[in-house]
Amino acid sequence: MGIRDVLFGRKQLKSAKGEKLFALSTAQVTLDTELGLKSAGSAGVVFKPLSAGDFVRAENDLQQLLDQAAVDSGSRVSRSTDRYGFEWIVVSDPDFEDLVTTVHLIGSELAAHGFDTQLLAAVFKFQGAQHPVYWIYGYKRGAFWPFVPTGKDQERDNSEELELKAKLERELPIEPELARWFGVFDAPL
Repeated sequence: MGIRDVLFGRKQLKSAKGEKLFALSTAQVTLDTELGLKSAGSAGVVFKPLSAGDFVRAENDLQQLLDQAAVDSGSRVSRSTDRYGFEWIVVSDPDFEDLVTTVHLIGSELAAHGFDTQLLAAVFKFQGAQHPVYWIYGYKRGAFWPFVPTGKDQERDNSEELELKAKLERELPIEPELARWFGVFDAPL
């Protein structure tokens, strides 16, 4: 951040780092065979809503991108807005490789169209444990973290999350700062 940004109260937003997203594909073997976690067949890209002017400009491009991604991968792609006003592009595909590839494509295309600073996270849902397990990829930091909601009001299983971190930190770039492990309660996946 420069002195001008400090004086005028502005800061530069970090660009998205999507290249490490494919590490999840290689970690799938460990998730499946060692941890018993299978993909739920759904994932999503969450981003900050666009300003009105940007939204009008990007709306047609975004819809064309979603239509093309669905055709190319055979995935089902839809859009949703959560209760906090964040936009979600939800991908459904039983083939995990296609799921990861489609999520990467969507993130890359949004970044290529100038919305890389709007990208927040890619979220992948897994099942097979007592509670659903989400692996979240933070675009700004280029790292993953686990999220395990207990099903109770805004409660998460921190011990399970730390155990998952320990078991996968050799295969995935894990976010080192636990304070940055935000949850995605009520994700539309």
